[in-house]
Amino acid sequence: MSRLPPFFALRALEAAARHRSYSRAAAELAVTHGAVSHHMRRLEAELGARLFERRGNLMLPTPEAERLAGEVRRGLDVLREGVAAFGEAAERDPLVVSLCVQFASRWLPPRLPGLLADPAGANLEMRVEDRVADFLTDGVDVAVRYGAGGWSGVESEQLLGEVLFPVCSPTVAARHPVRRSQDLLGAPLLHHAHRPWALWFEAFDLAAPPQTGMLFEDSLMLYEAAAQGLGVALARSGLVEGDLESGRLVRPLSSEVATDQGFHLVWRADSRKLARIEALRDWLAAEAAPGVAERATRAA
Repeated sequence: MSRLPPFFALRALEAAARHRSYSRAAAELAVTHGAVSHHMRRLEAELGARLFERRGNLMLPTPEAERLAGEVRRGLDVLREGVAAFGEAAERDPLVVSLCVQFASRWLPPRLPGLLADPAGANLEMRVEDRVADFLTDGVDVAVRYGAGGWSGVESEQLLGEVLFPVCSPTVAARHPVRRSQDLLGAPLLHHAHRPWALWFEAFDLAAPPQTGMLFEDSLMLYEAAAQGLGVALARSGLVEGDLESGRLVRPLSSEVATDQGFHLVWRADSRKLARIEALRDWLAAEAAPGVAERATRAA
């Protein structure tokens, strides 16, 4: 015959021949007795030969069926070996992680020792890139992306929700005391092209002042300018914690404004490295959780 019978029918034949029972084959394959019987009748019709004979409570395979069942068993063994080798390769190959620049340069570095000491950090290949990596063509297994989430064709989980708050150097804070949001109207403001101060002032029902002073496309340059005492910057959570802890930057106000943006872990649901991706996801989520809890406490 030019084409193979249905794969499940061959599996049912092998199981029934091995167990000498349709019922036990059905239990192994998680189907009904009737389903196995139906597949055997169709297989007999397709092959043009009888496959089983009933003897009491047993279903005995004919010699021809016994030989075919043996060939199917060998084929299944080959498939199992291939799947096992595939899984071993998935464990052996690096887990390729694409990281956006801000996450890779600000949030992740102080946490790298902990990641590398954890099983989730084993055999990672990290790529830092501004572009959105393609999972199908770029050899990337999992990525950290910035945005609102909800990307089509992939799974995603938010790691860090974004809130905005003013930061400046201690010198600027002393020179331009800020006790309320409106006090910022008289302070030298540093501007980001994609996160204008209007986001802040509108949240507090204030009219944003005309844009004067330095304008930055890059968040990292913006924060460095603020640390050098050039003005007050609107910072994003997760990116300035190190500067705040060291005292290079301070928060003149405790207020903050939430946005619908954030850092998300993104991956394909059908990835062969799914178990390793989930381990990395759980580790990153656990690391991100304290910051979330701290912000919630502060807001309360």
